[in-house]
Amino acid sequence: MFRPKIPTMPQPTGLTTSPTLTEPNTVTPAPSAAPPASQAPAASRPAVQLTPGIVLALVGGGTAVVLVVGAVLVSMLLAVALTATSVAVCAVVTRSLLTRR
Repeated sequence: MFRPKIPTMPQPTGLTTSPTLTEPNTVTPAPSAAPPASQAPAASRPAVQLTPGIVLALVGGGTAVVLVVGAVLVSMLLAVALTATSVAVCAVVTRSLLTRR
């Protein structure tokens, strides 16, 4: 019961064909195109230039995003708390109405 049974691969039955031999192919390289004679040198300037004004704008924008996301999350939490409170009050009122009968 605890020893696994390993399935055995059945031997092929019927007609079997011998593998066919193929002749090796020779690869001939394609003629290569000549590279262009002259290329323009790439401009050597920094990709991003951070000035103090840009850094201040980035910090201000990041702060604004954090504050907006925080306000949205706090308002959602407040909505959930108010909903839970109203459901609890409804449950208490319903229970008191049903127990008086």
